[in-house]
Amino acid sequence: MGDSNNVNLPPGFRFCPTDEELVVHFLQRKASLLPYHPDIIPDLDLYPYDPWDLDGKALEEGKNWYYYSRRTQNRITANGYWKPWGCDEQIINSNSSKRVGVKKYYIFHIGEGPESVKTNWIMQEFRLSDGSNLSGSSASSSGRSKRRSQSKIDFSKWVICRVFDHSCDNDNEEDGTELSCLDEVFLSLDDFDDISFPN
Repeated sequence: MGDSNNVNLPPGFRFCPTDEELVVHFLQRKASLLPYHPDIIPDLDLYPYDPWDLDGKALEEGKNWYYYSRRTQNRITANGYWKPWGCDEQIINSNSSKRVGVKKYYIFHIGEGPESVKTNWIMQEFRLSDGSNLSGSSASSSGRSKRRSQSKIDFSKWVICRVFDHSCDNDNEEDGTELSCLDEVFLSLDDFDDISFPN
């Protein structure tokens, strides 16, 4: 299975998938028990791990960690928990304009309950849309289709997680994130804190 220390990609290639590619080329194929290449994303039972413990366990690319996990309601780790944030974001297939997946954001909190401390760790959890046709064909009454449906029930609970430290994201210019002109202006205003402007 995917070993983050032994990624079989040619020199100069990076693992930098779009949201659609994560869902269509990786998650959908894994849930359907179909082969996918490259097989570099490891399976992890996320929730025993704090986000800073993912190094060496998940696939690391730049400041992001990727892994498959079983979909679960338990998002509690040894030192805290992942709290949902914002609303679900739909992932649309660019070829068919159909909804293929959903992205949900979580923020890691250290501690428990109201005394917990919000951190800069963010998780994007990608899951297949409910009712996705994983096999790519319509269901029929044949025994083969019934077995495929049974497999779908057993294996469609997978998610792909992308975890990153948001505070590190801002100082890494090679992560593919581009700032707008206004973002750059507002960020540059911090350099002028000690300058007084005439009224």
